[in-house]
Amino acid sequence: MENVIILGSGPAGLTAALYAARANLNPLIITGPDLGGQIATTTDVENFPGFPEGLTGPELTEFMQKQAERFGSRLEFDTITSVDLSKAPFTLTGNTAEYQARSLIIATGASPRKMGVPGEKELVGRGVSYCATCDGFFFKNRELMVVGGGDSALQEGLFLTKFASKVQIVHRRDSLRAGHVLQERARKNEKVSFIWNTVITEVLGDKAVQAVRLKNVQTYEEYEKPVGGVFVYIGHLPNTDIFKGKLAMDEEGYLIVDGKLHTGVPGVFAAGEVHDKWFRQAIVSSGYGCMAAMETEKYLASLE
Repeated sequence: MENVIILGSGPAGLTAALYAARANLNPLIITGPDLGGQIATTTDVENFPGFPEGLTGPELTEFMQKQAERFGSRLEFDTITSVDLSKAPFTLTGNTAEYQARSLIIATGASPRKMGVPGEKELVGRGVSYCATCDGFFFKNRELMVVGGGDSALQEGLFLTKFASKVQIVHRRDSLRAGHVLQERARKNEKVSFIWNTVITEVLGDKAVQAVRLKNVQTYEEYEKPVGGVFVYIGHLPNTDIFKGKLAMDEEGYLIVDGKLHTGVPGVFAAGEVHDKWFRQAIVSSGYGCMAAMETEKYLASLE
């Protein structure tokens, strides 16, 4: 029987573990399939406070893990496949074991929606990115391509103009879903241009992105275009499948929480990109992890 189980080992989960451990809750972190979450796939992290020279995503994960473990957090390398939240203690079934907990912090995060085309997976971190704020700095003076037509695509595309020589926004339709103000800003920016009614069908390059293959969805014309990087913004998918029908979610699958990160089930809290679809930054997720752990400590104290 665990006082608290934390699902997920990204910045939200590891920060929650740090605070829960310092509150003598002896938390158990179930890592999920990828220790460190999305941040662990980022080559360079230069915007996390306290590291003026920057560091890699795996290094940040290692530091956060060691700090959490220093105060008594424990890691279990397992992935939860089903949960029973109908009664306390909660029961969680993983690939290798079953767990019980008096409280639960869900920090399973979200995953960027992929294009699903050849070359995309192979070149992630080598020119294919899902985070301009994380990686834009490393694409100075390059011609870049942004995929998508919503707010995120335009926001991140405009951000990339700080570094890129040119930003081309590829959209499968002939009109954007983004808000009017963002559209006006993008159209007025001299570095931004649009490729309409078009999708990427392949990302090309040996050791790094060198070009993409494009297809016009109306004429079916296909052609190659040289490019220095591809940033994909066609949505995120929160990792919440195992909670469907058990916790309240919005239409996109993000968990619904109150201002103190309580879900609708007493003793179950959420932290990070599993509910935050706006900021998607490691430092923000860490803040949510802190909040969830503090609320968990209050909840457990109230039981006693």
